[in-house]
Amino acid sequence: MCDPPKAKKPKLEGATFLELKEKLRRKKKILIAIPRLQLLPAGLSASLSINPKDDDRIPIFLSDVQNLLMYSIAGTSSPYVPERWCKVEKFNRISHTVVLIVEGLHLNHYKANEKILHTLKSCMDHKLELVTPATFNGSIAGEIIAVPLTGAHRKSLIKCYGSLEAAVESKNHSTDTEDLPDSDKFSRTELILSPMQLIEEGYPIPSKGGLAKMYDGFEFTKEEYAEVNSRSPMFGLDCEMCKTTQCILELTHISIIDEHLNVVYETLVKPPHEIIDYLTEYSGITEDMMENVTTTLKGVQESIKKILPADAILVGQSLDSDLQALKMMHPYVIDTSVIFNTTGDRYRKSKLEVLSQTFLNERIQDSKNGHCFRQDSVTSMKLVKLKLSNTPDFGDLVLVPHSSQQILASSIFKQTNKEEPKSAVIAGNPLIISEYSKVLKGSTLKMTNDENFQQDDLLRLVVKDTNKEVIKRYLEVMTEHALNFCHIRLTKEELDEENIVKTLKSVNKWVKKIWNQVTNHGLVCVIFSGTNDPENGACFLSIKKNTSNDLIDKLESEFNKFKSSQAPIPMTLID
Repeated sequence: MCDPPKAKKPKLEGATFLELKEKLRRKKKILIAIPRLQLLPAGLSASLSINPKDDDRIPIFLSDVQNLLMYSIAGTSSPYVPERWCKVEKFNRISHTVVLIVEGLHLNHYKANEKILHTLKSCMDHKLELVTPATFNGSIAGEIIAVPLTGAHRKSLIKCYGSLEAAVESKNHSTDTEDLPDSDKFSRTELILSPMQLIEEGYPIPSKGGLAKMYDGFEFTKEEYAEVNSRSPMFGLDCEMCKTTQCILELTHISIIDEHLNVVYETLVKPPHEIIDYLTEYSGITEDMMENVTTTLKGVQESIKKILPADAILVGQSLDSDLQALKMMHPYVIDTSVIFNTTGDRYRKSKLEVLSQTFLNERIQDSKNGHCFRQDSVTSMKLVKLKLSNTPDFGDLVLVPHSSQQILASSIFKQTNKEEPKSAVIAGNPLIISEYSKVLKGSTLKMTNDENFQQDDLLRLVVKDTNKEVIKRYLEVMTEHALNFCHIRLTKEELDEENIVKTLKSVNKWVKKIWNQVTNHGLVCVIFSGTNDPENGACFLSIKKNTSNDLIDKLESEFNKFKSSQAPIPMTLID
């Protein structure tokens, strides 16, 4: 026997219809004003949810996270935006930004202990693999708050002057007391790319996960390396490539010069696959040149290992592509595309021919038969030597803009105060706060101790002896500020095998308390620093909201259905 037909709900008409329609409009307006954080392809590539296998992920960098933090506070007035890896909708609706840095933990601590760190798992929308300076014994404090101009310059100027503002105001650069060559005004080590920069610029570097997969089979230029100094020898490198049947560019010529512009190694190279395009216009390589060539890539690699000393500094323009073609890794690189800039935009690199014409008054690469072998390496070496004879900021319009304009502020805190005053807090133990203070030394932004902080002050320093005290005070003050940093450094004892579970439970408790204290629409960022084993770090991100995005999407769908057919609307979406 058939069931009787269900009674249909009456359609809404007249005043009732208009009343519900207005309620729906108001509620939808509220919902769509909620800020959202959406991952773009580079962010998805680093996501633990999208790519659970280590070999499939390519991590984001600490500078990426810094760009997001700045944008969440300063919005369109921020000098950098996080568009490389994520998109923030309704940034102006973010109530405040809260950061917890846990130094000593790495990605695998989370992956192996998700049940213990259940607050991160349940509350954080995005879980990403992260490369931080801790992986290379660098300073997280400096990287997270120092707004990058060019990385090498930032490091050198902070080292010399204590702050970037002081560097601009100083009329005379200090001389390095280190033993310098007669032609140099400062140490060439200040121009060497940091490990983080090597990764950001696409250089092959030993790592784990997706990056390690990319550089599988790469050789080191030496079995062991020595520490570089102001007299470490520089070598100009330039490689030419041709397109092969593998539809990739493979090495066909290499030249290496010393810093006196003498050739120390040069040879044509037979690629392992057949050449289908010699790219003569760019490479200068012709079919006739390659006819009797027998030198292989393996032979070139062995020669380089013998020629370069253990503290050799490689010099060139965008040497990442050269080292990729050589399938080799080298830790000490001066890249003229990074240390020189004529565009005034950090992300728009100047071509070598432009740099040569501008600073050396020499025209290069203007031959129809391709640029001359060694010309690029000679030009790059001349540019580096010219810079060494001047100052670290010479030739960089990002660092020293036209018309005596002020350079970008030296800290994330200064950047977030460009449009209107927005206060910030840094909380940590005395050692951590001293590290932040060194980076901020000389800044025009007034720093005030917690006890003396007044309503009109902009940067509050909370100093406590223990992690427990740091967290407790941070929870008390973080809702008062737009940008909040809490930096915890775990001890070796806390990270020991017998104590790690207890430590992780404490970290979970801290995260839970912070999450509960964050106001609605606050951006929460938890960073695990990673270690120099190397073990990459992790970044956990979420915007706290009382209403789920799923409800917004459902509301949108029901609203469209309602408009087209006047179908009944679930009352739960209205009330």
